[in-house]
Amino acid sequence: MRNVNKSEATPQFTTRFRRTLLESHELRLDLWLFQAHPVIKAFMCGSLSGTCSTLLFQPLDLVKTRLQTSQTSAQPGSGRLGMMTVFLNVVKTERLLGLWKGVSPSFVRTIPGVGLYFSTYYTLTQHFIPEGSPGPVEAVLLGGGARTVAGVFMLPVTVIKTRFECGRYRYASVTGALRSVCTTEGPAALFSGLMPTLLRDVPFSGVYVMFYSQTKTSLPQEIRESHYAPLANFACGILAGVLASLVTQPADVVKTQVQVNRQLRTTEAVRIIYTEHGLQGFLRGAVPRSLRRTLMAAMAWTIYEQMMARIGLKS
Repeated sequence: MRNVNKSEATPQFTTRFRRTLLESHELRLDLWLFQAHPVIKAFMCGSLSGTCSTLLFQPLDLVKTRLQTSQTSAQPGSGRLGMMTVFLNVVKTERLLGLWKGVSPSFVRTIPGVGLYFSTYYTLTQHFIPEGSPGPVEAVLLGGGARTVAGVFMLPVTVIKTRFECGRYRYASVTGALRSVCTTEGPAALFSGLMPTLLRDVPFSGVYVMFYSQTKTSLPQEIRESHYAPLANFACGILAGVLASLVTQPADVVKTQVQVNRQLRTTEAVRIIYTEHGLQGFLRGAVPRSLRRTLMAAMAWTIYEQMMARIGLKS
């Protein structure tokens, strides 16, 4: 009986061994394909950097959205609603975890969105500027082009994220929200606010990349090659983010109103904001947005460039 069992076990062991070898070869093939496509590397590095920054700064995005959407229900001449007031109100009514409301759609948007942005940016850079650093105009076009591609593809998730954060809609999940919007408002509602979104994101990305690349180039060579290079790059990113955020803040306010309020067009949103709150209405939420966009962009670019350098690619 033992000899029979051994003879029966031998083919089974051989089959498992062959299967293990085949899986090992397939894993090596996958790794080879990963290494053979730099664009995939750029996508993975961008996704990881965006995930880290989104998790840390989601509360600022929620506060910004609440500030902007509160102005439609506020009466003209009423007391000014500040950032800290909204922050404390969210913590009081929804507890501390309420500050991360909408983080699920943010992740759904960030992981592929930031990855798509950086992989597109890498592709455009390698195609048009294979050597050297981009000039100011080239940096604006590269950043704006990459953001256009990512913004259009990820706009439906952006709409859902905004509605999650504003507190007016009671969606159970991202997929449930997508299904609800398509059923009640039609698929076109998922692309509401396309123009203000592009008017906000494309200039922001273009201006950001321009300031970021130029300030990095102006750094002394000894700093760029030292251990303090990541910290210096982060500082350059903060400066670029502040400037880009202030330029694009009015478009962000309009975008939020269009995506939150059904049947509201871009021109109508502009008129309502100006009529009820004047020019100051277009700066509502500027502080939390500037903090979030600046810190997120600076962290995302710093992590992205460090990871790209580690795997031997020019960022």
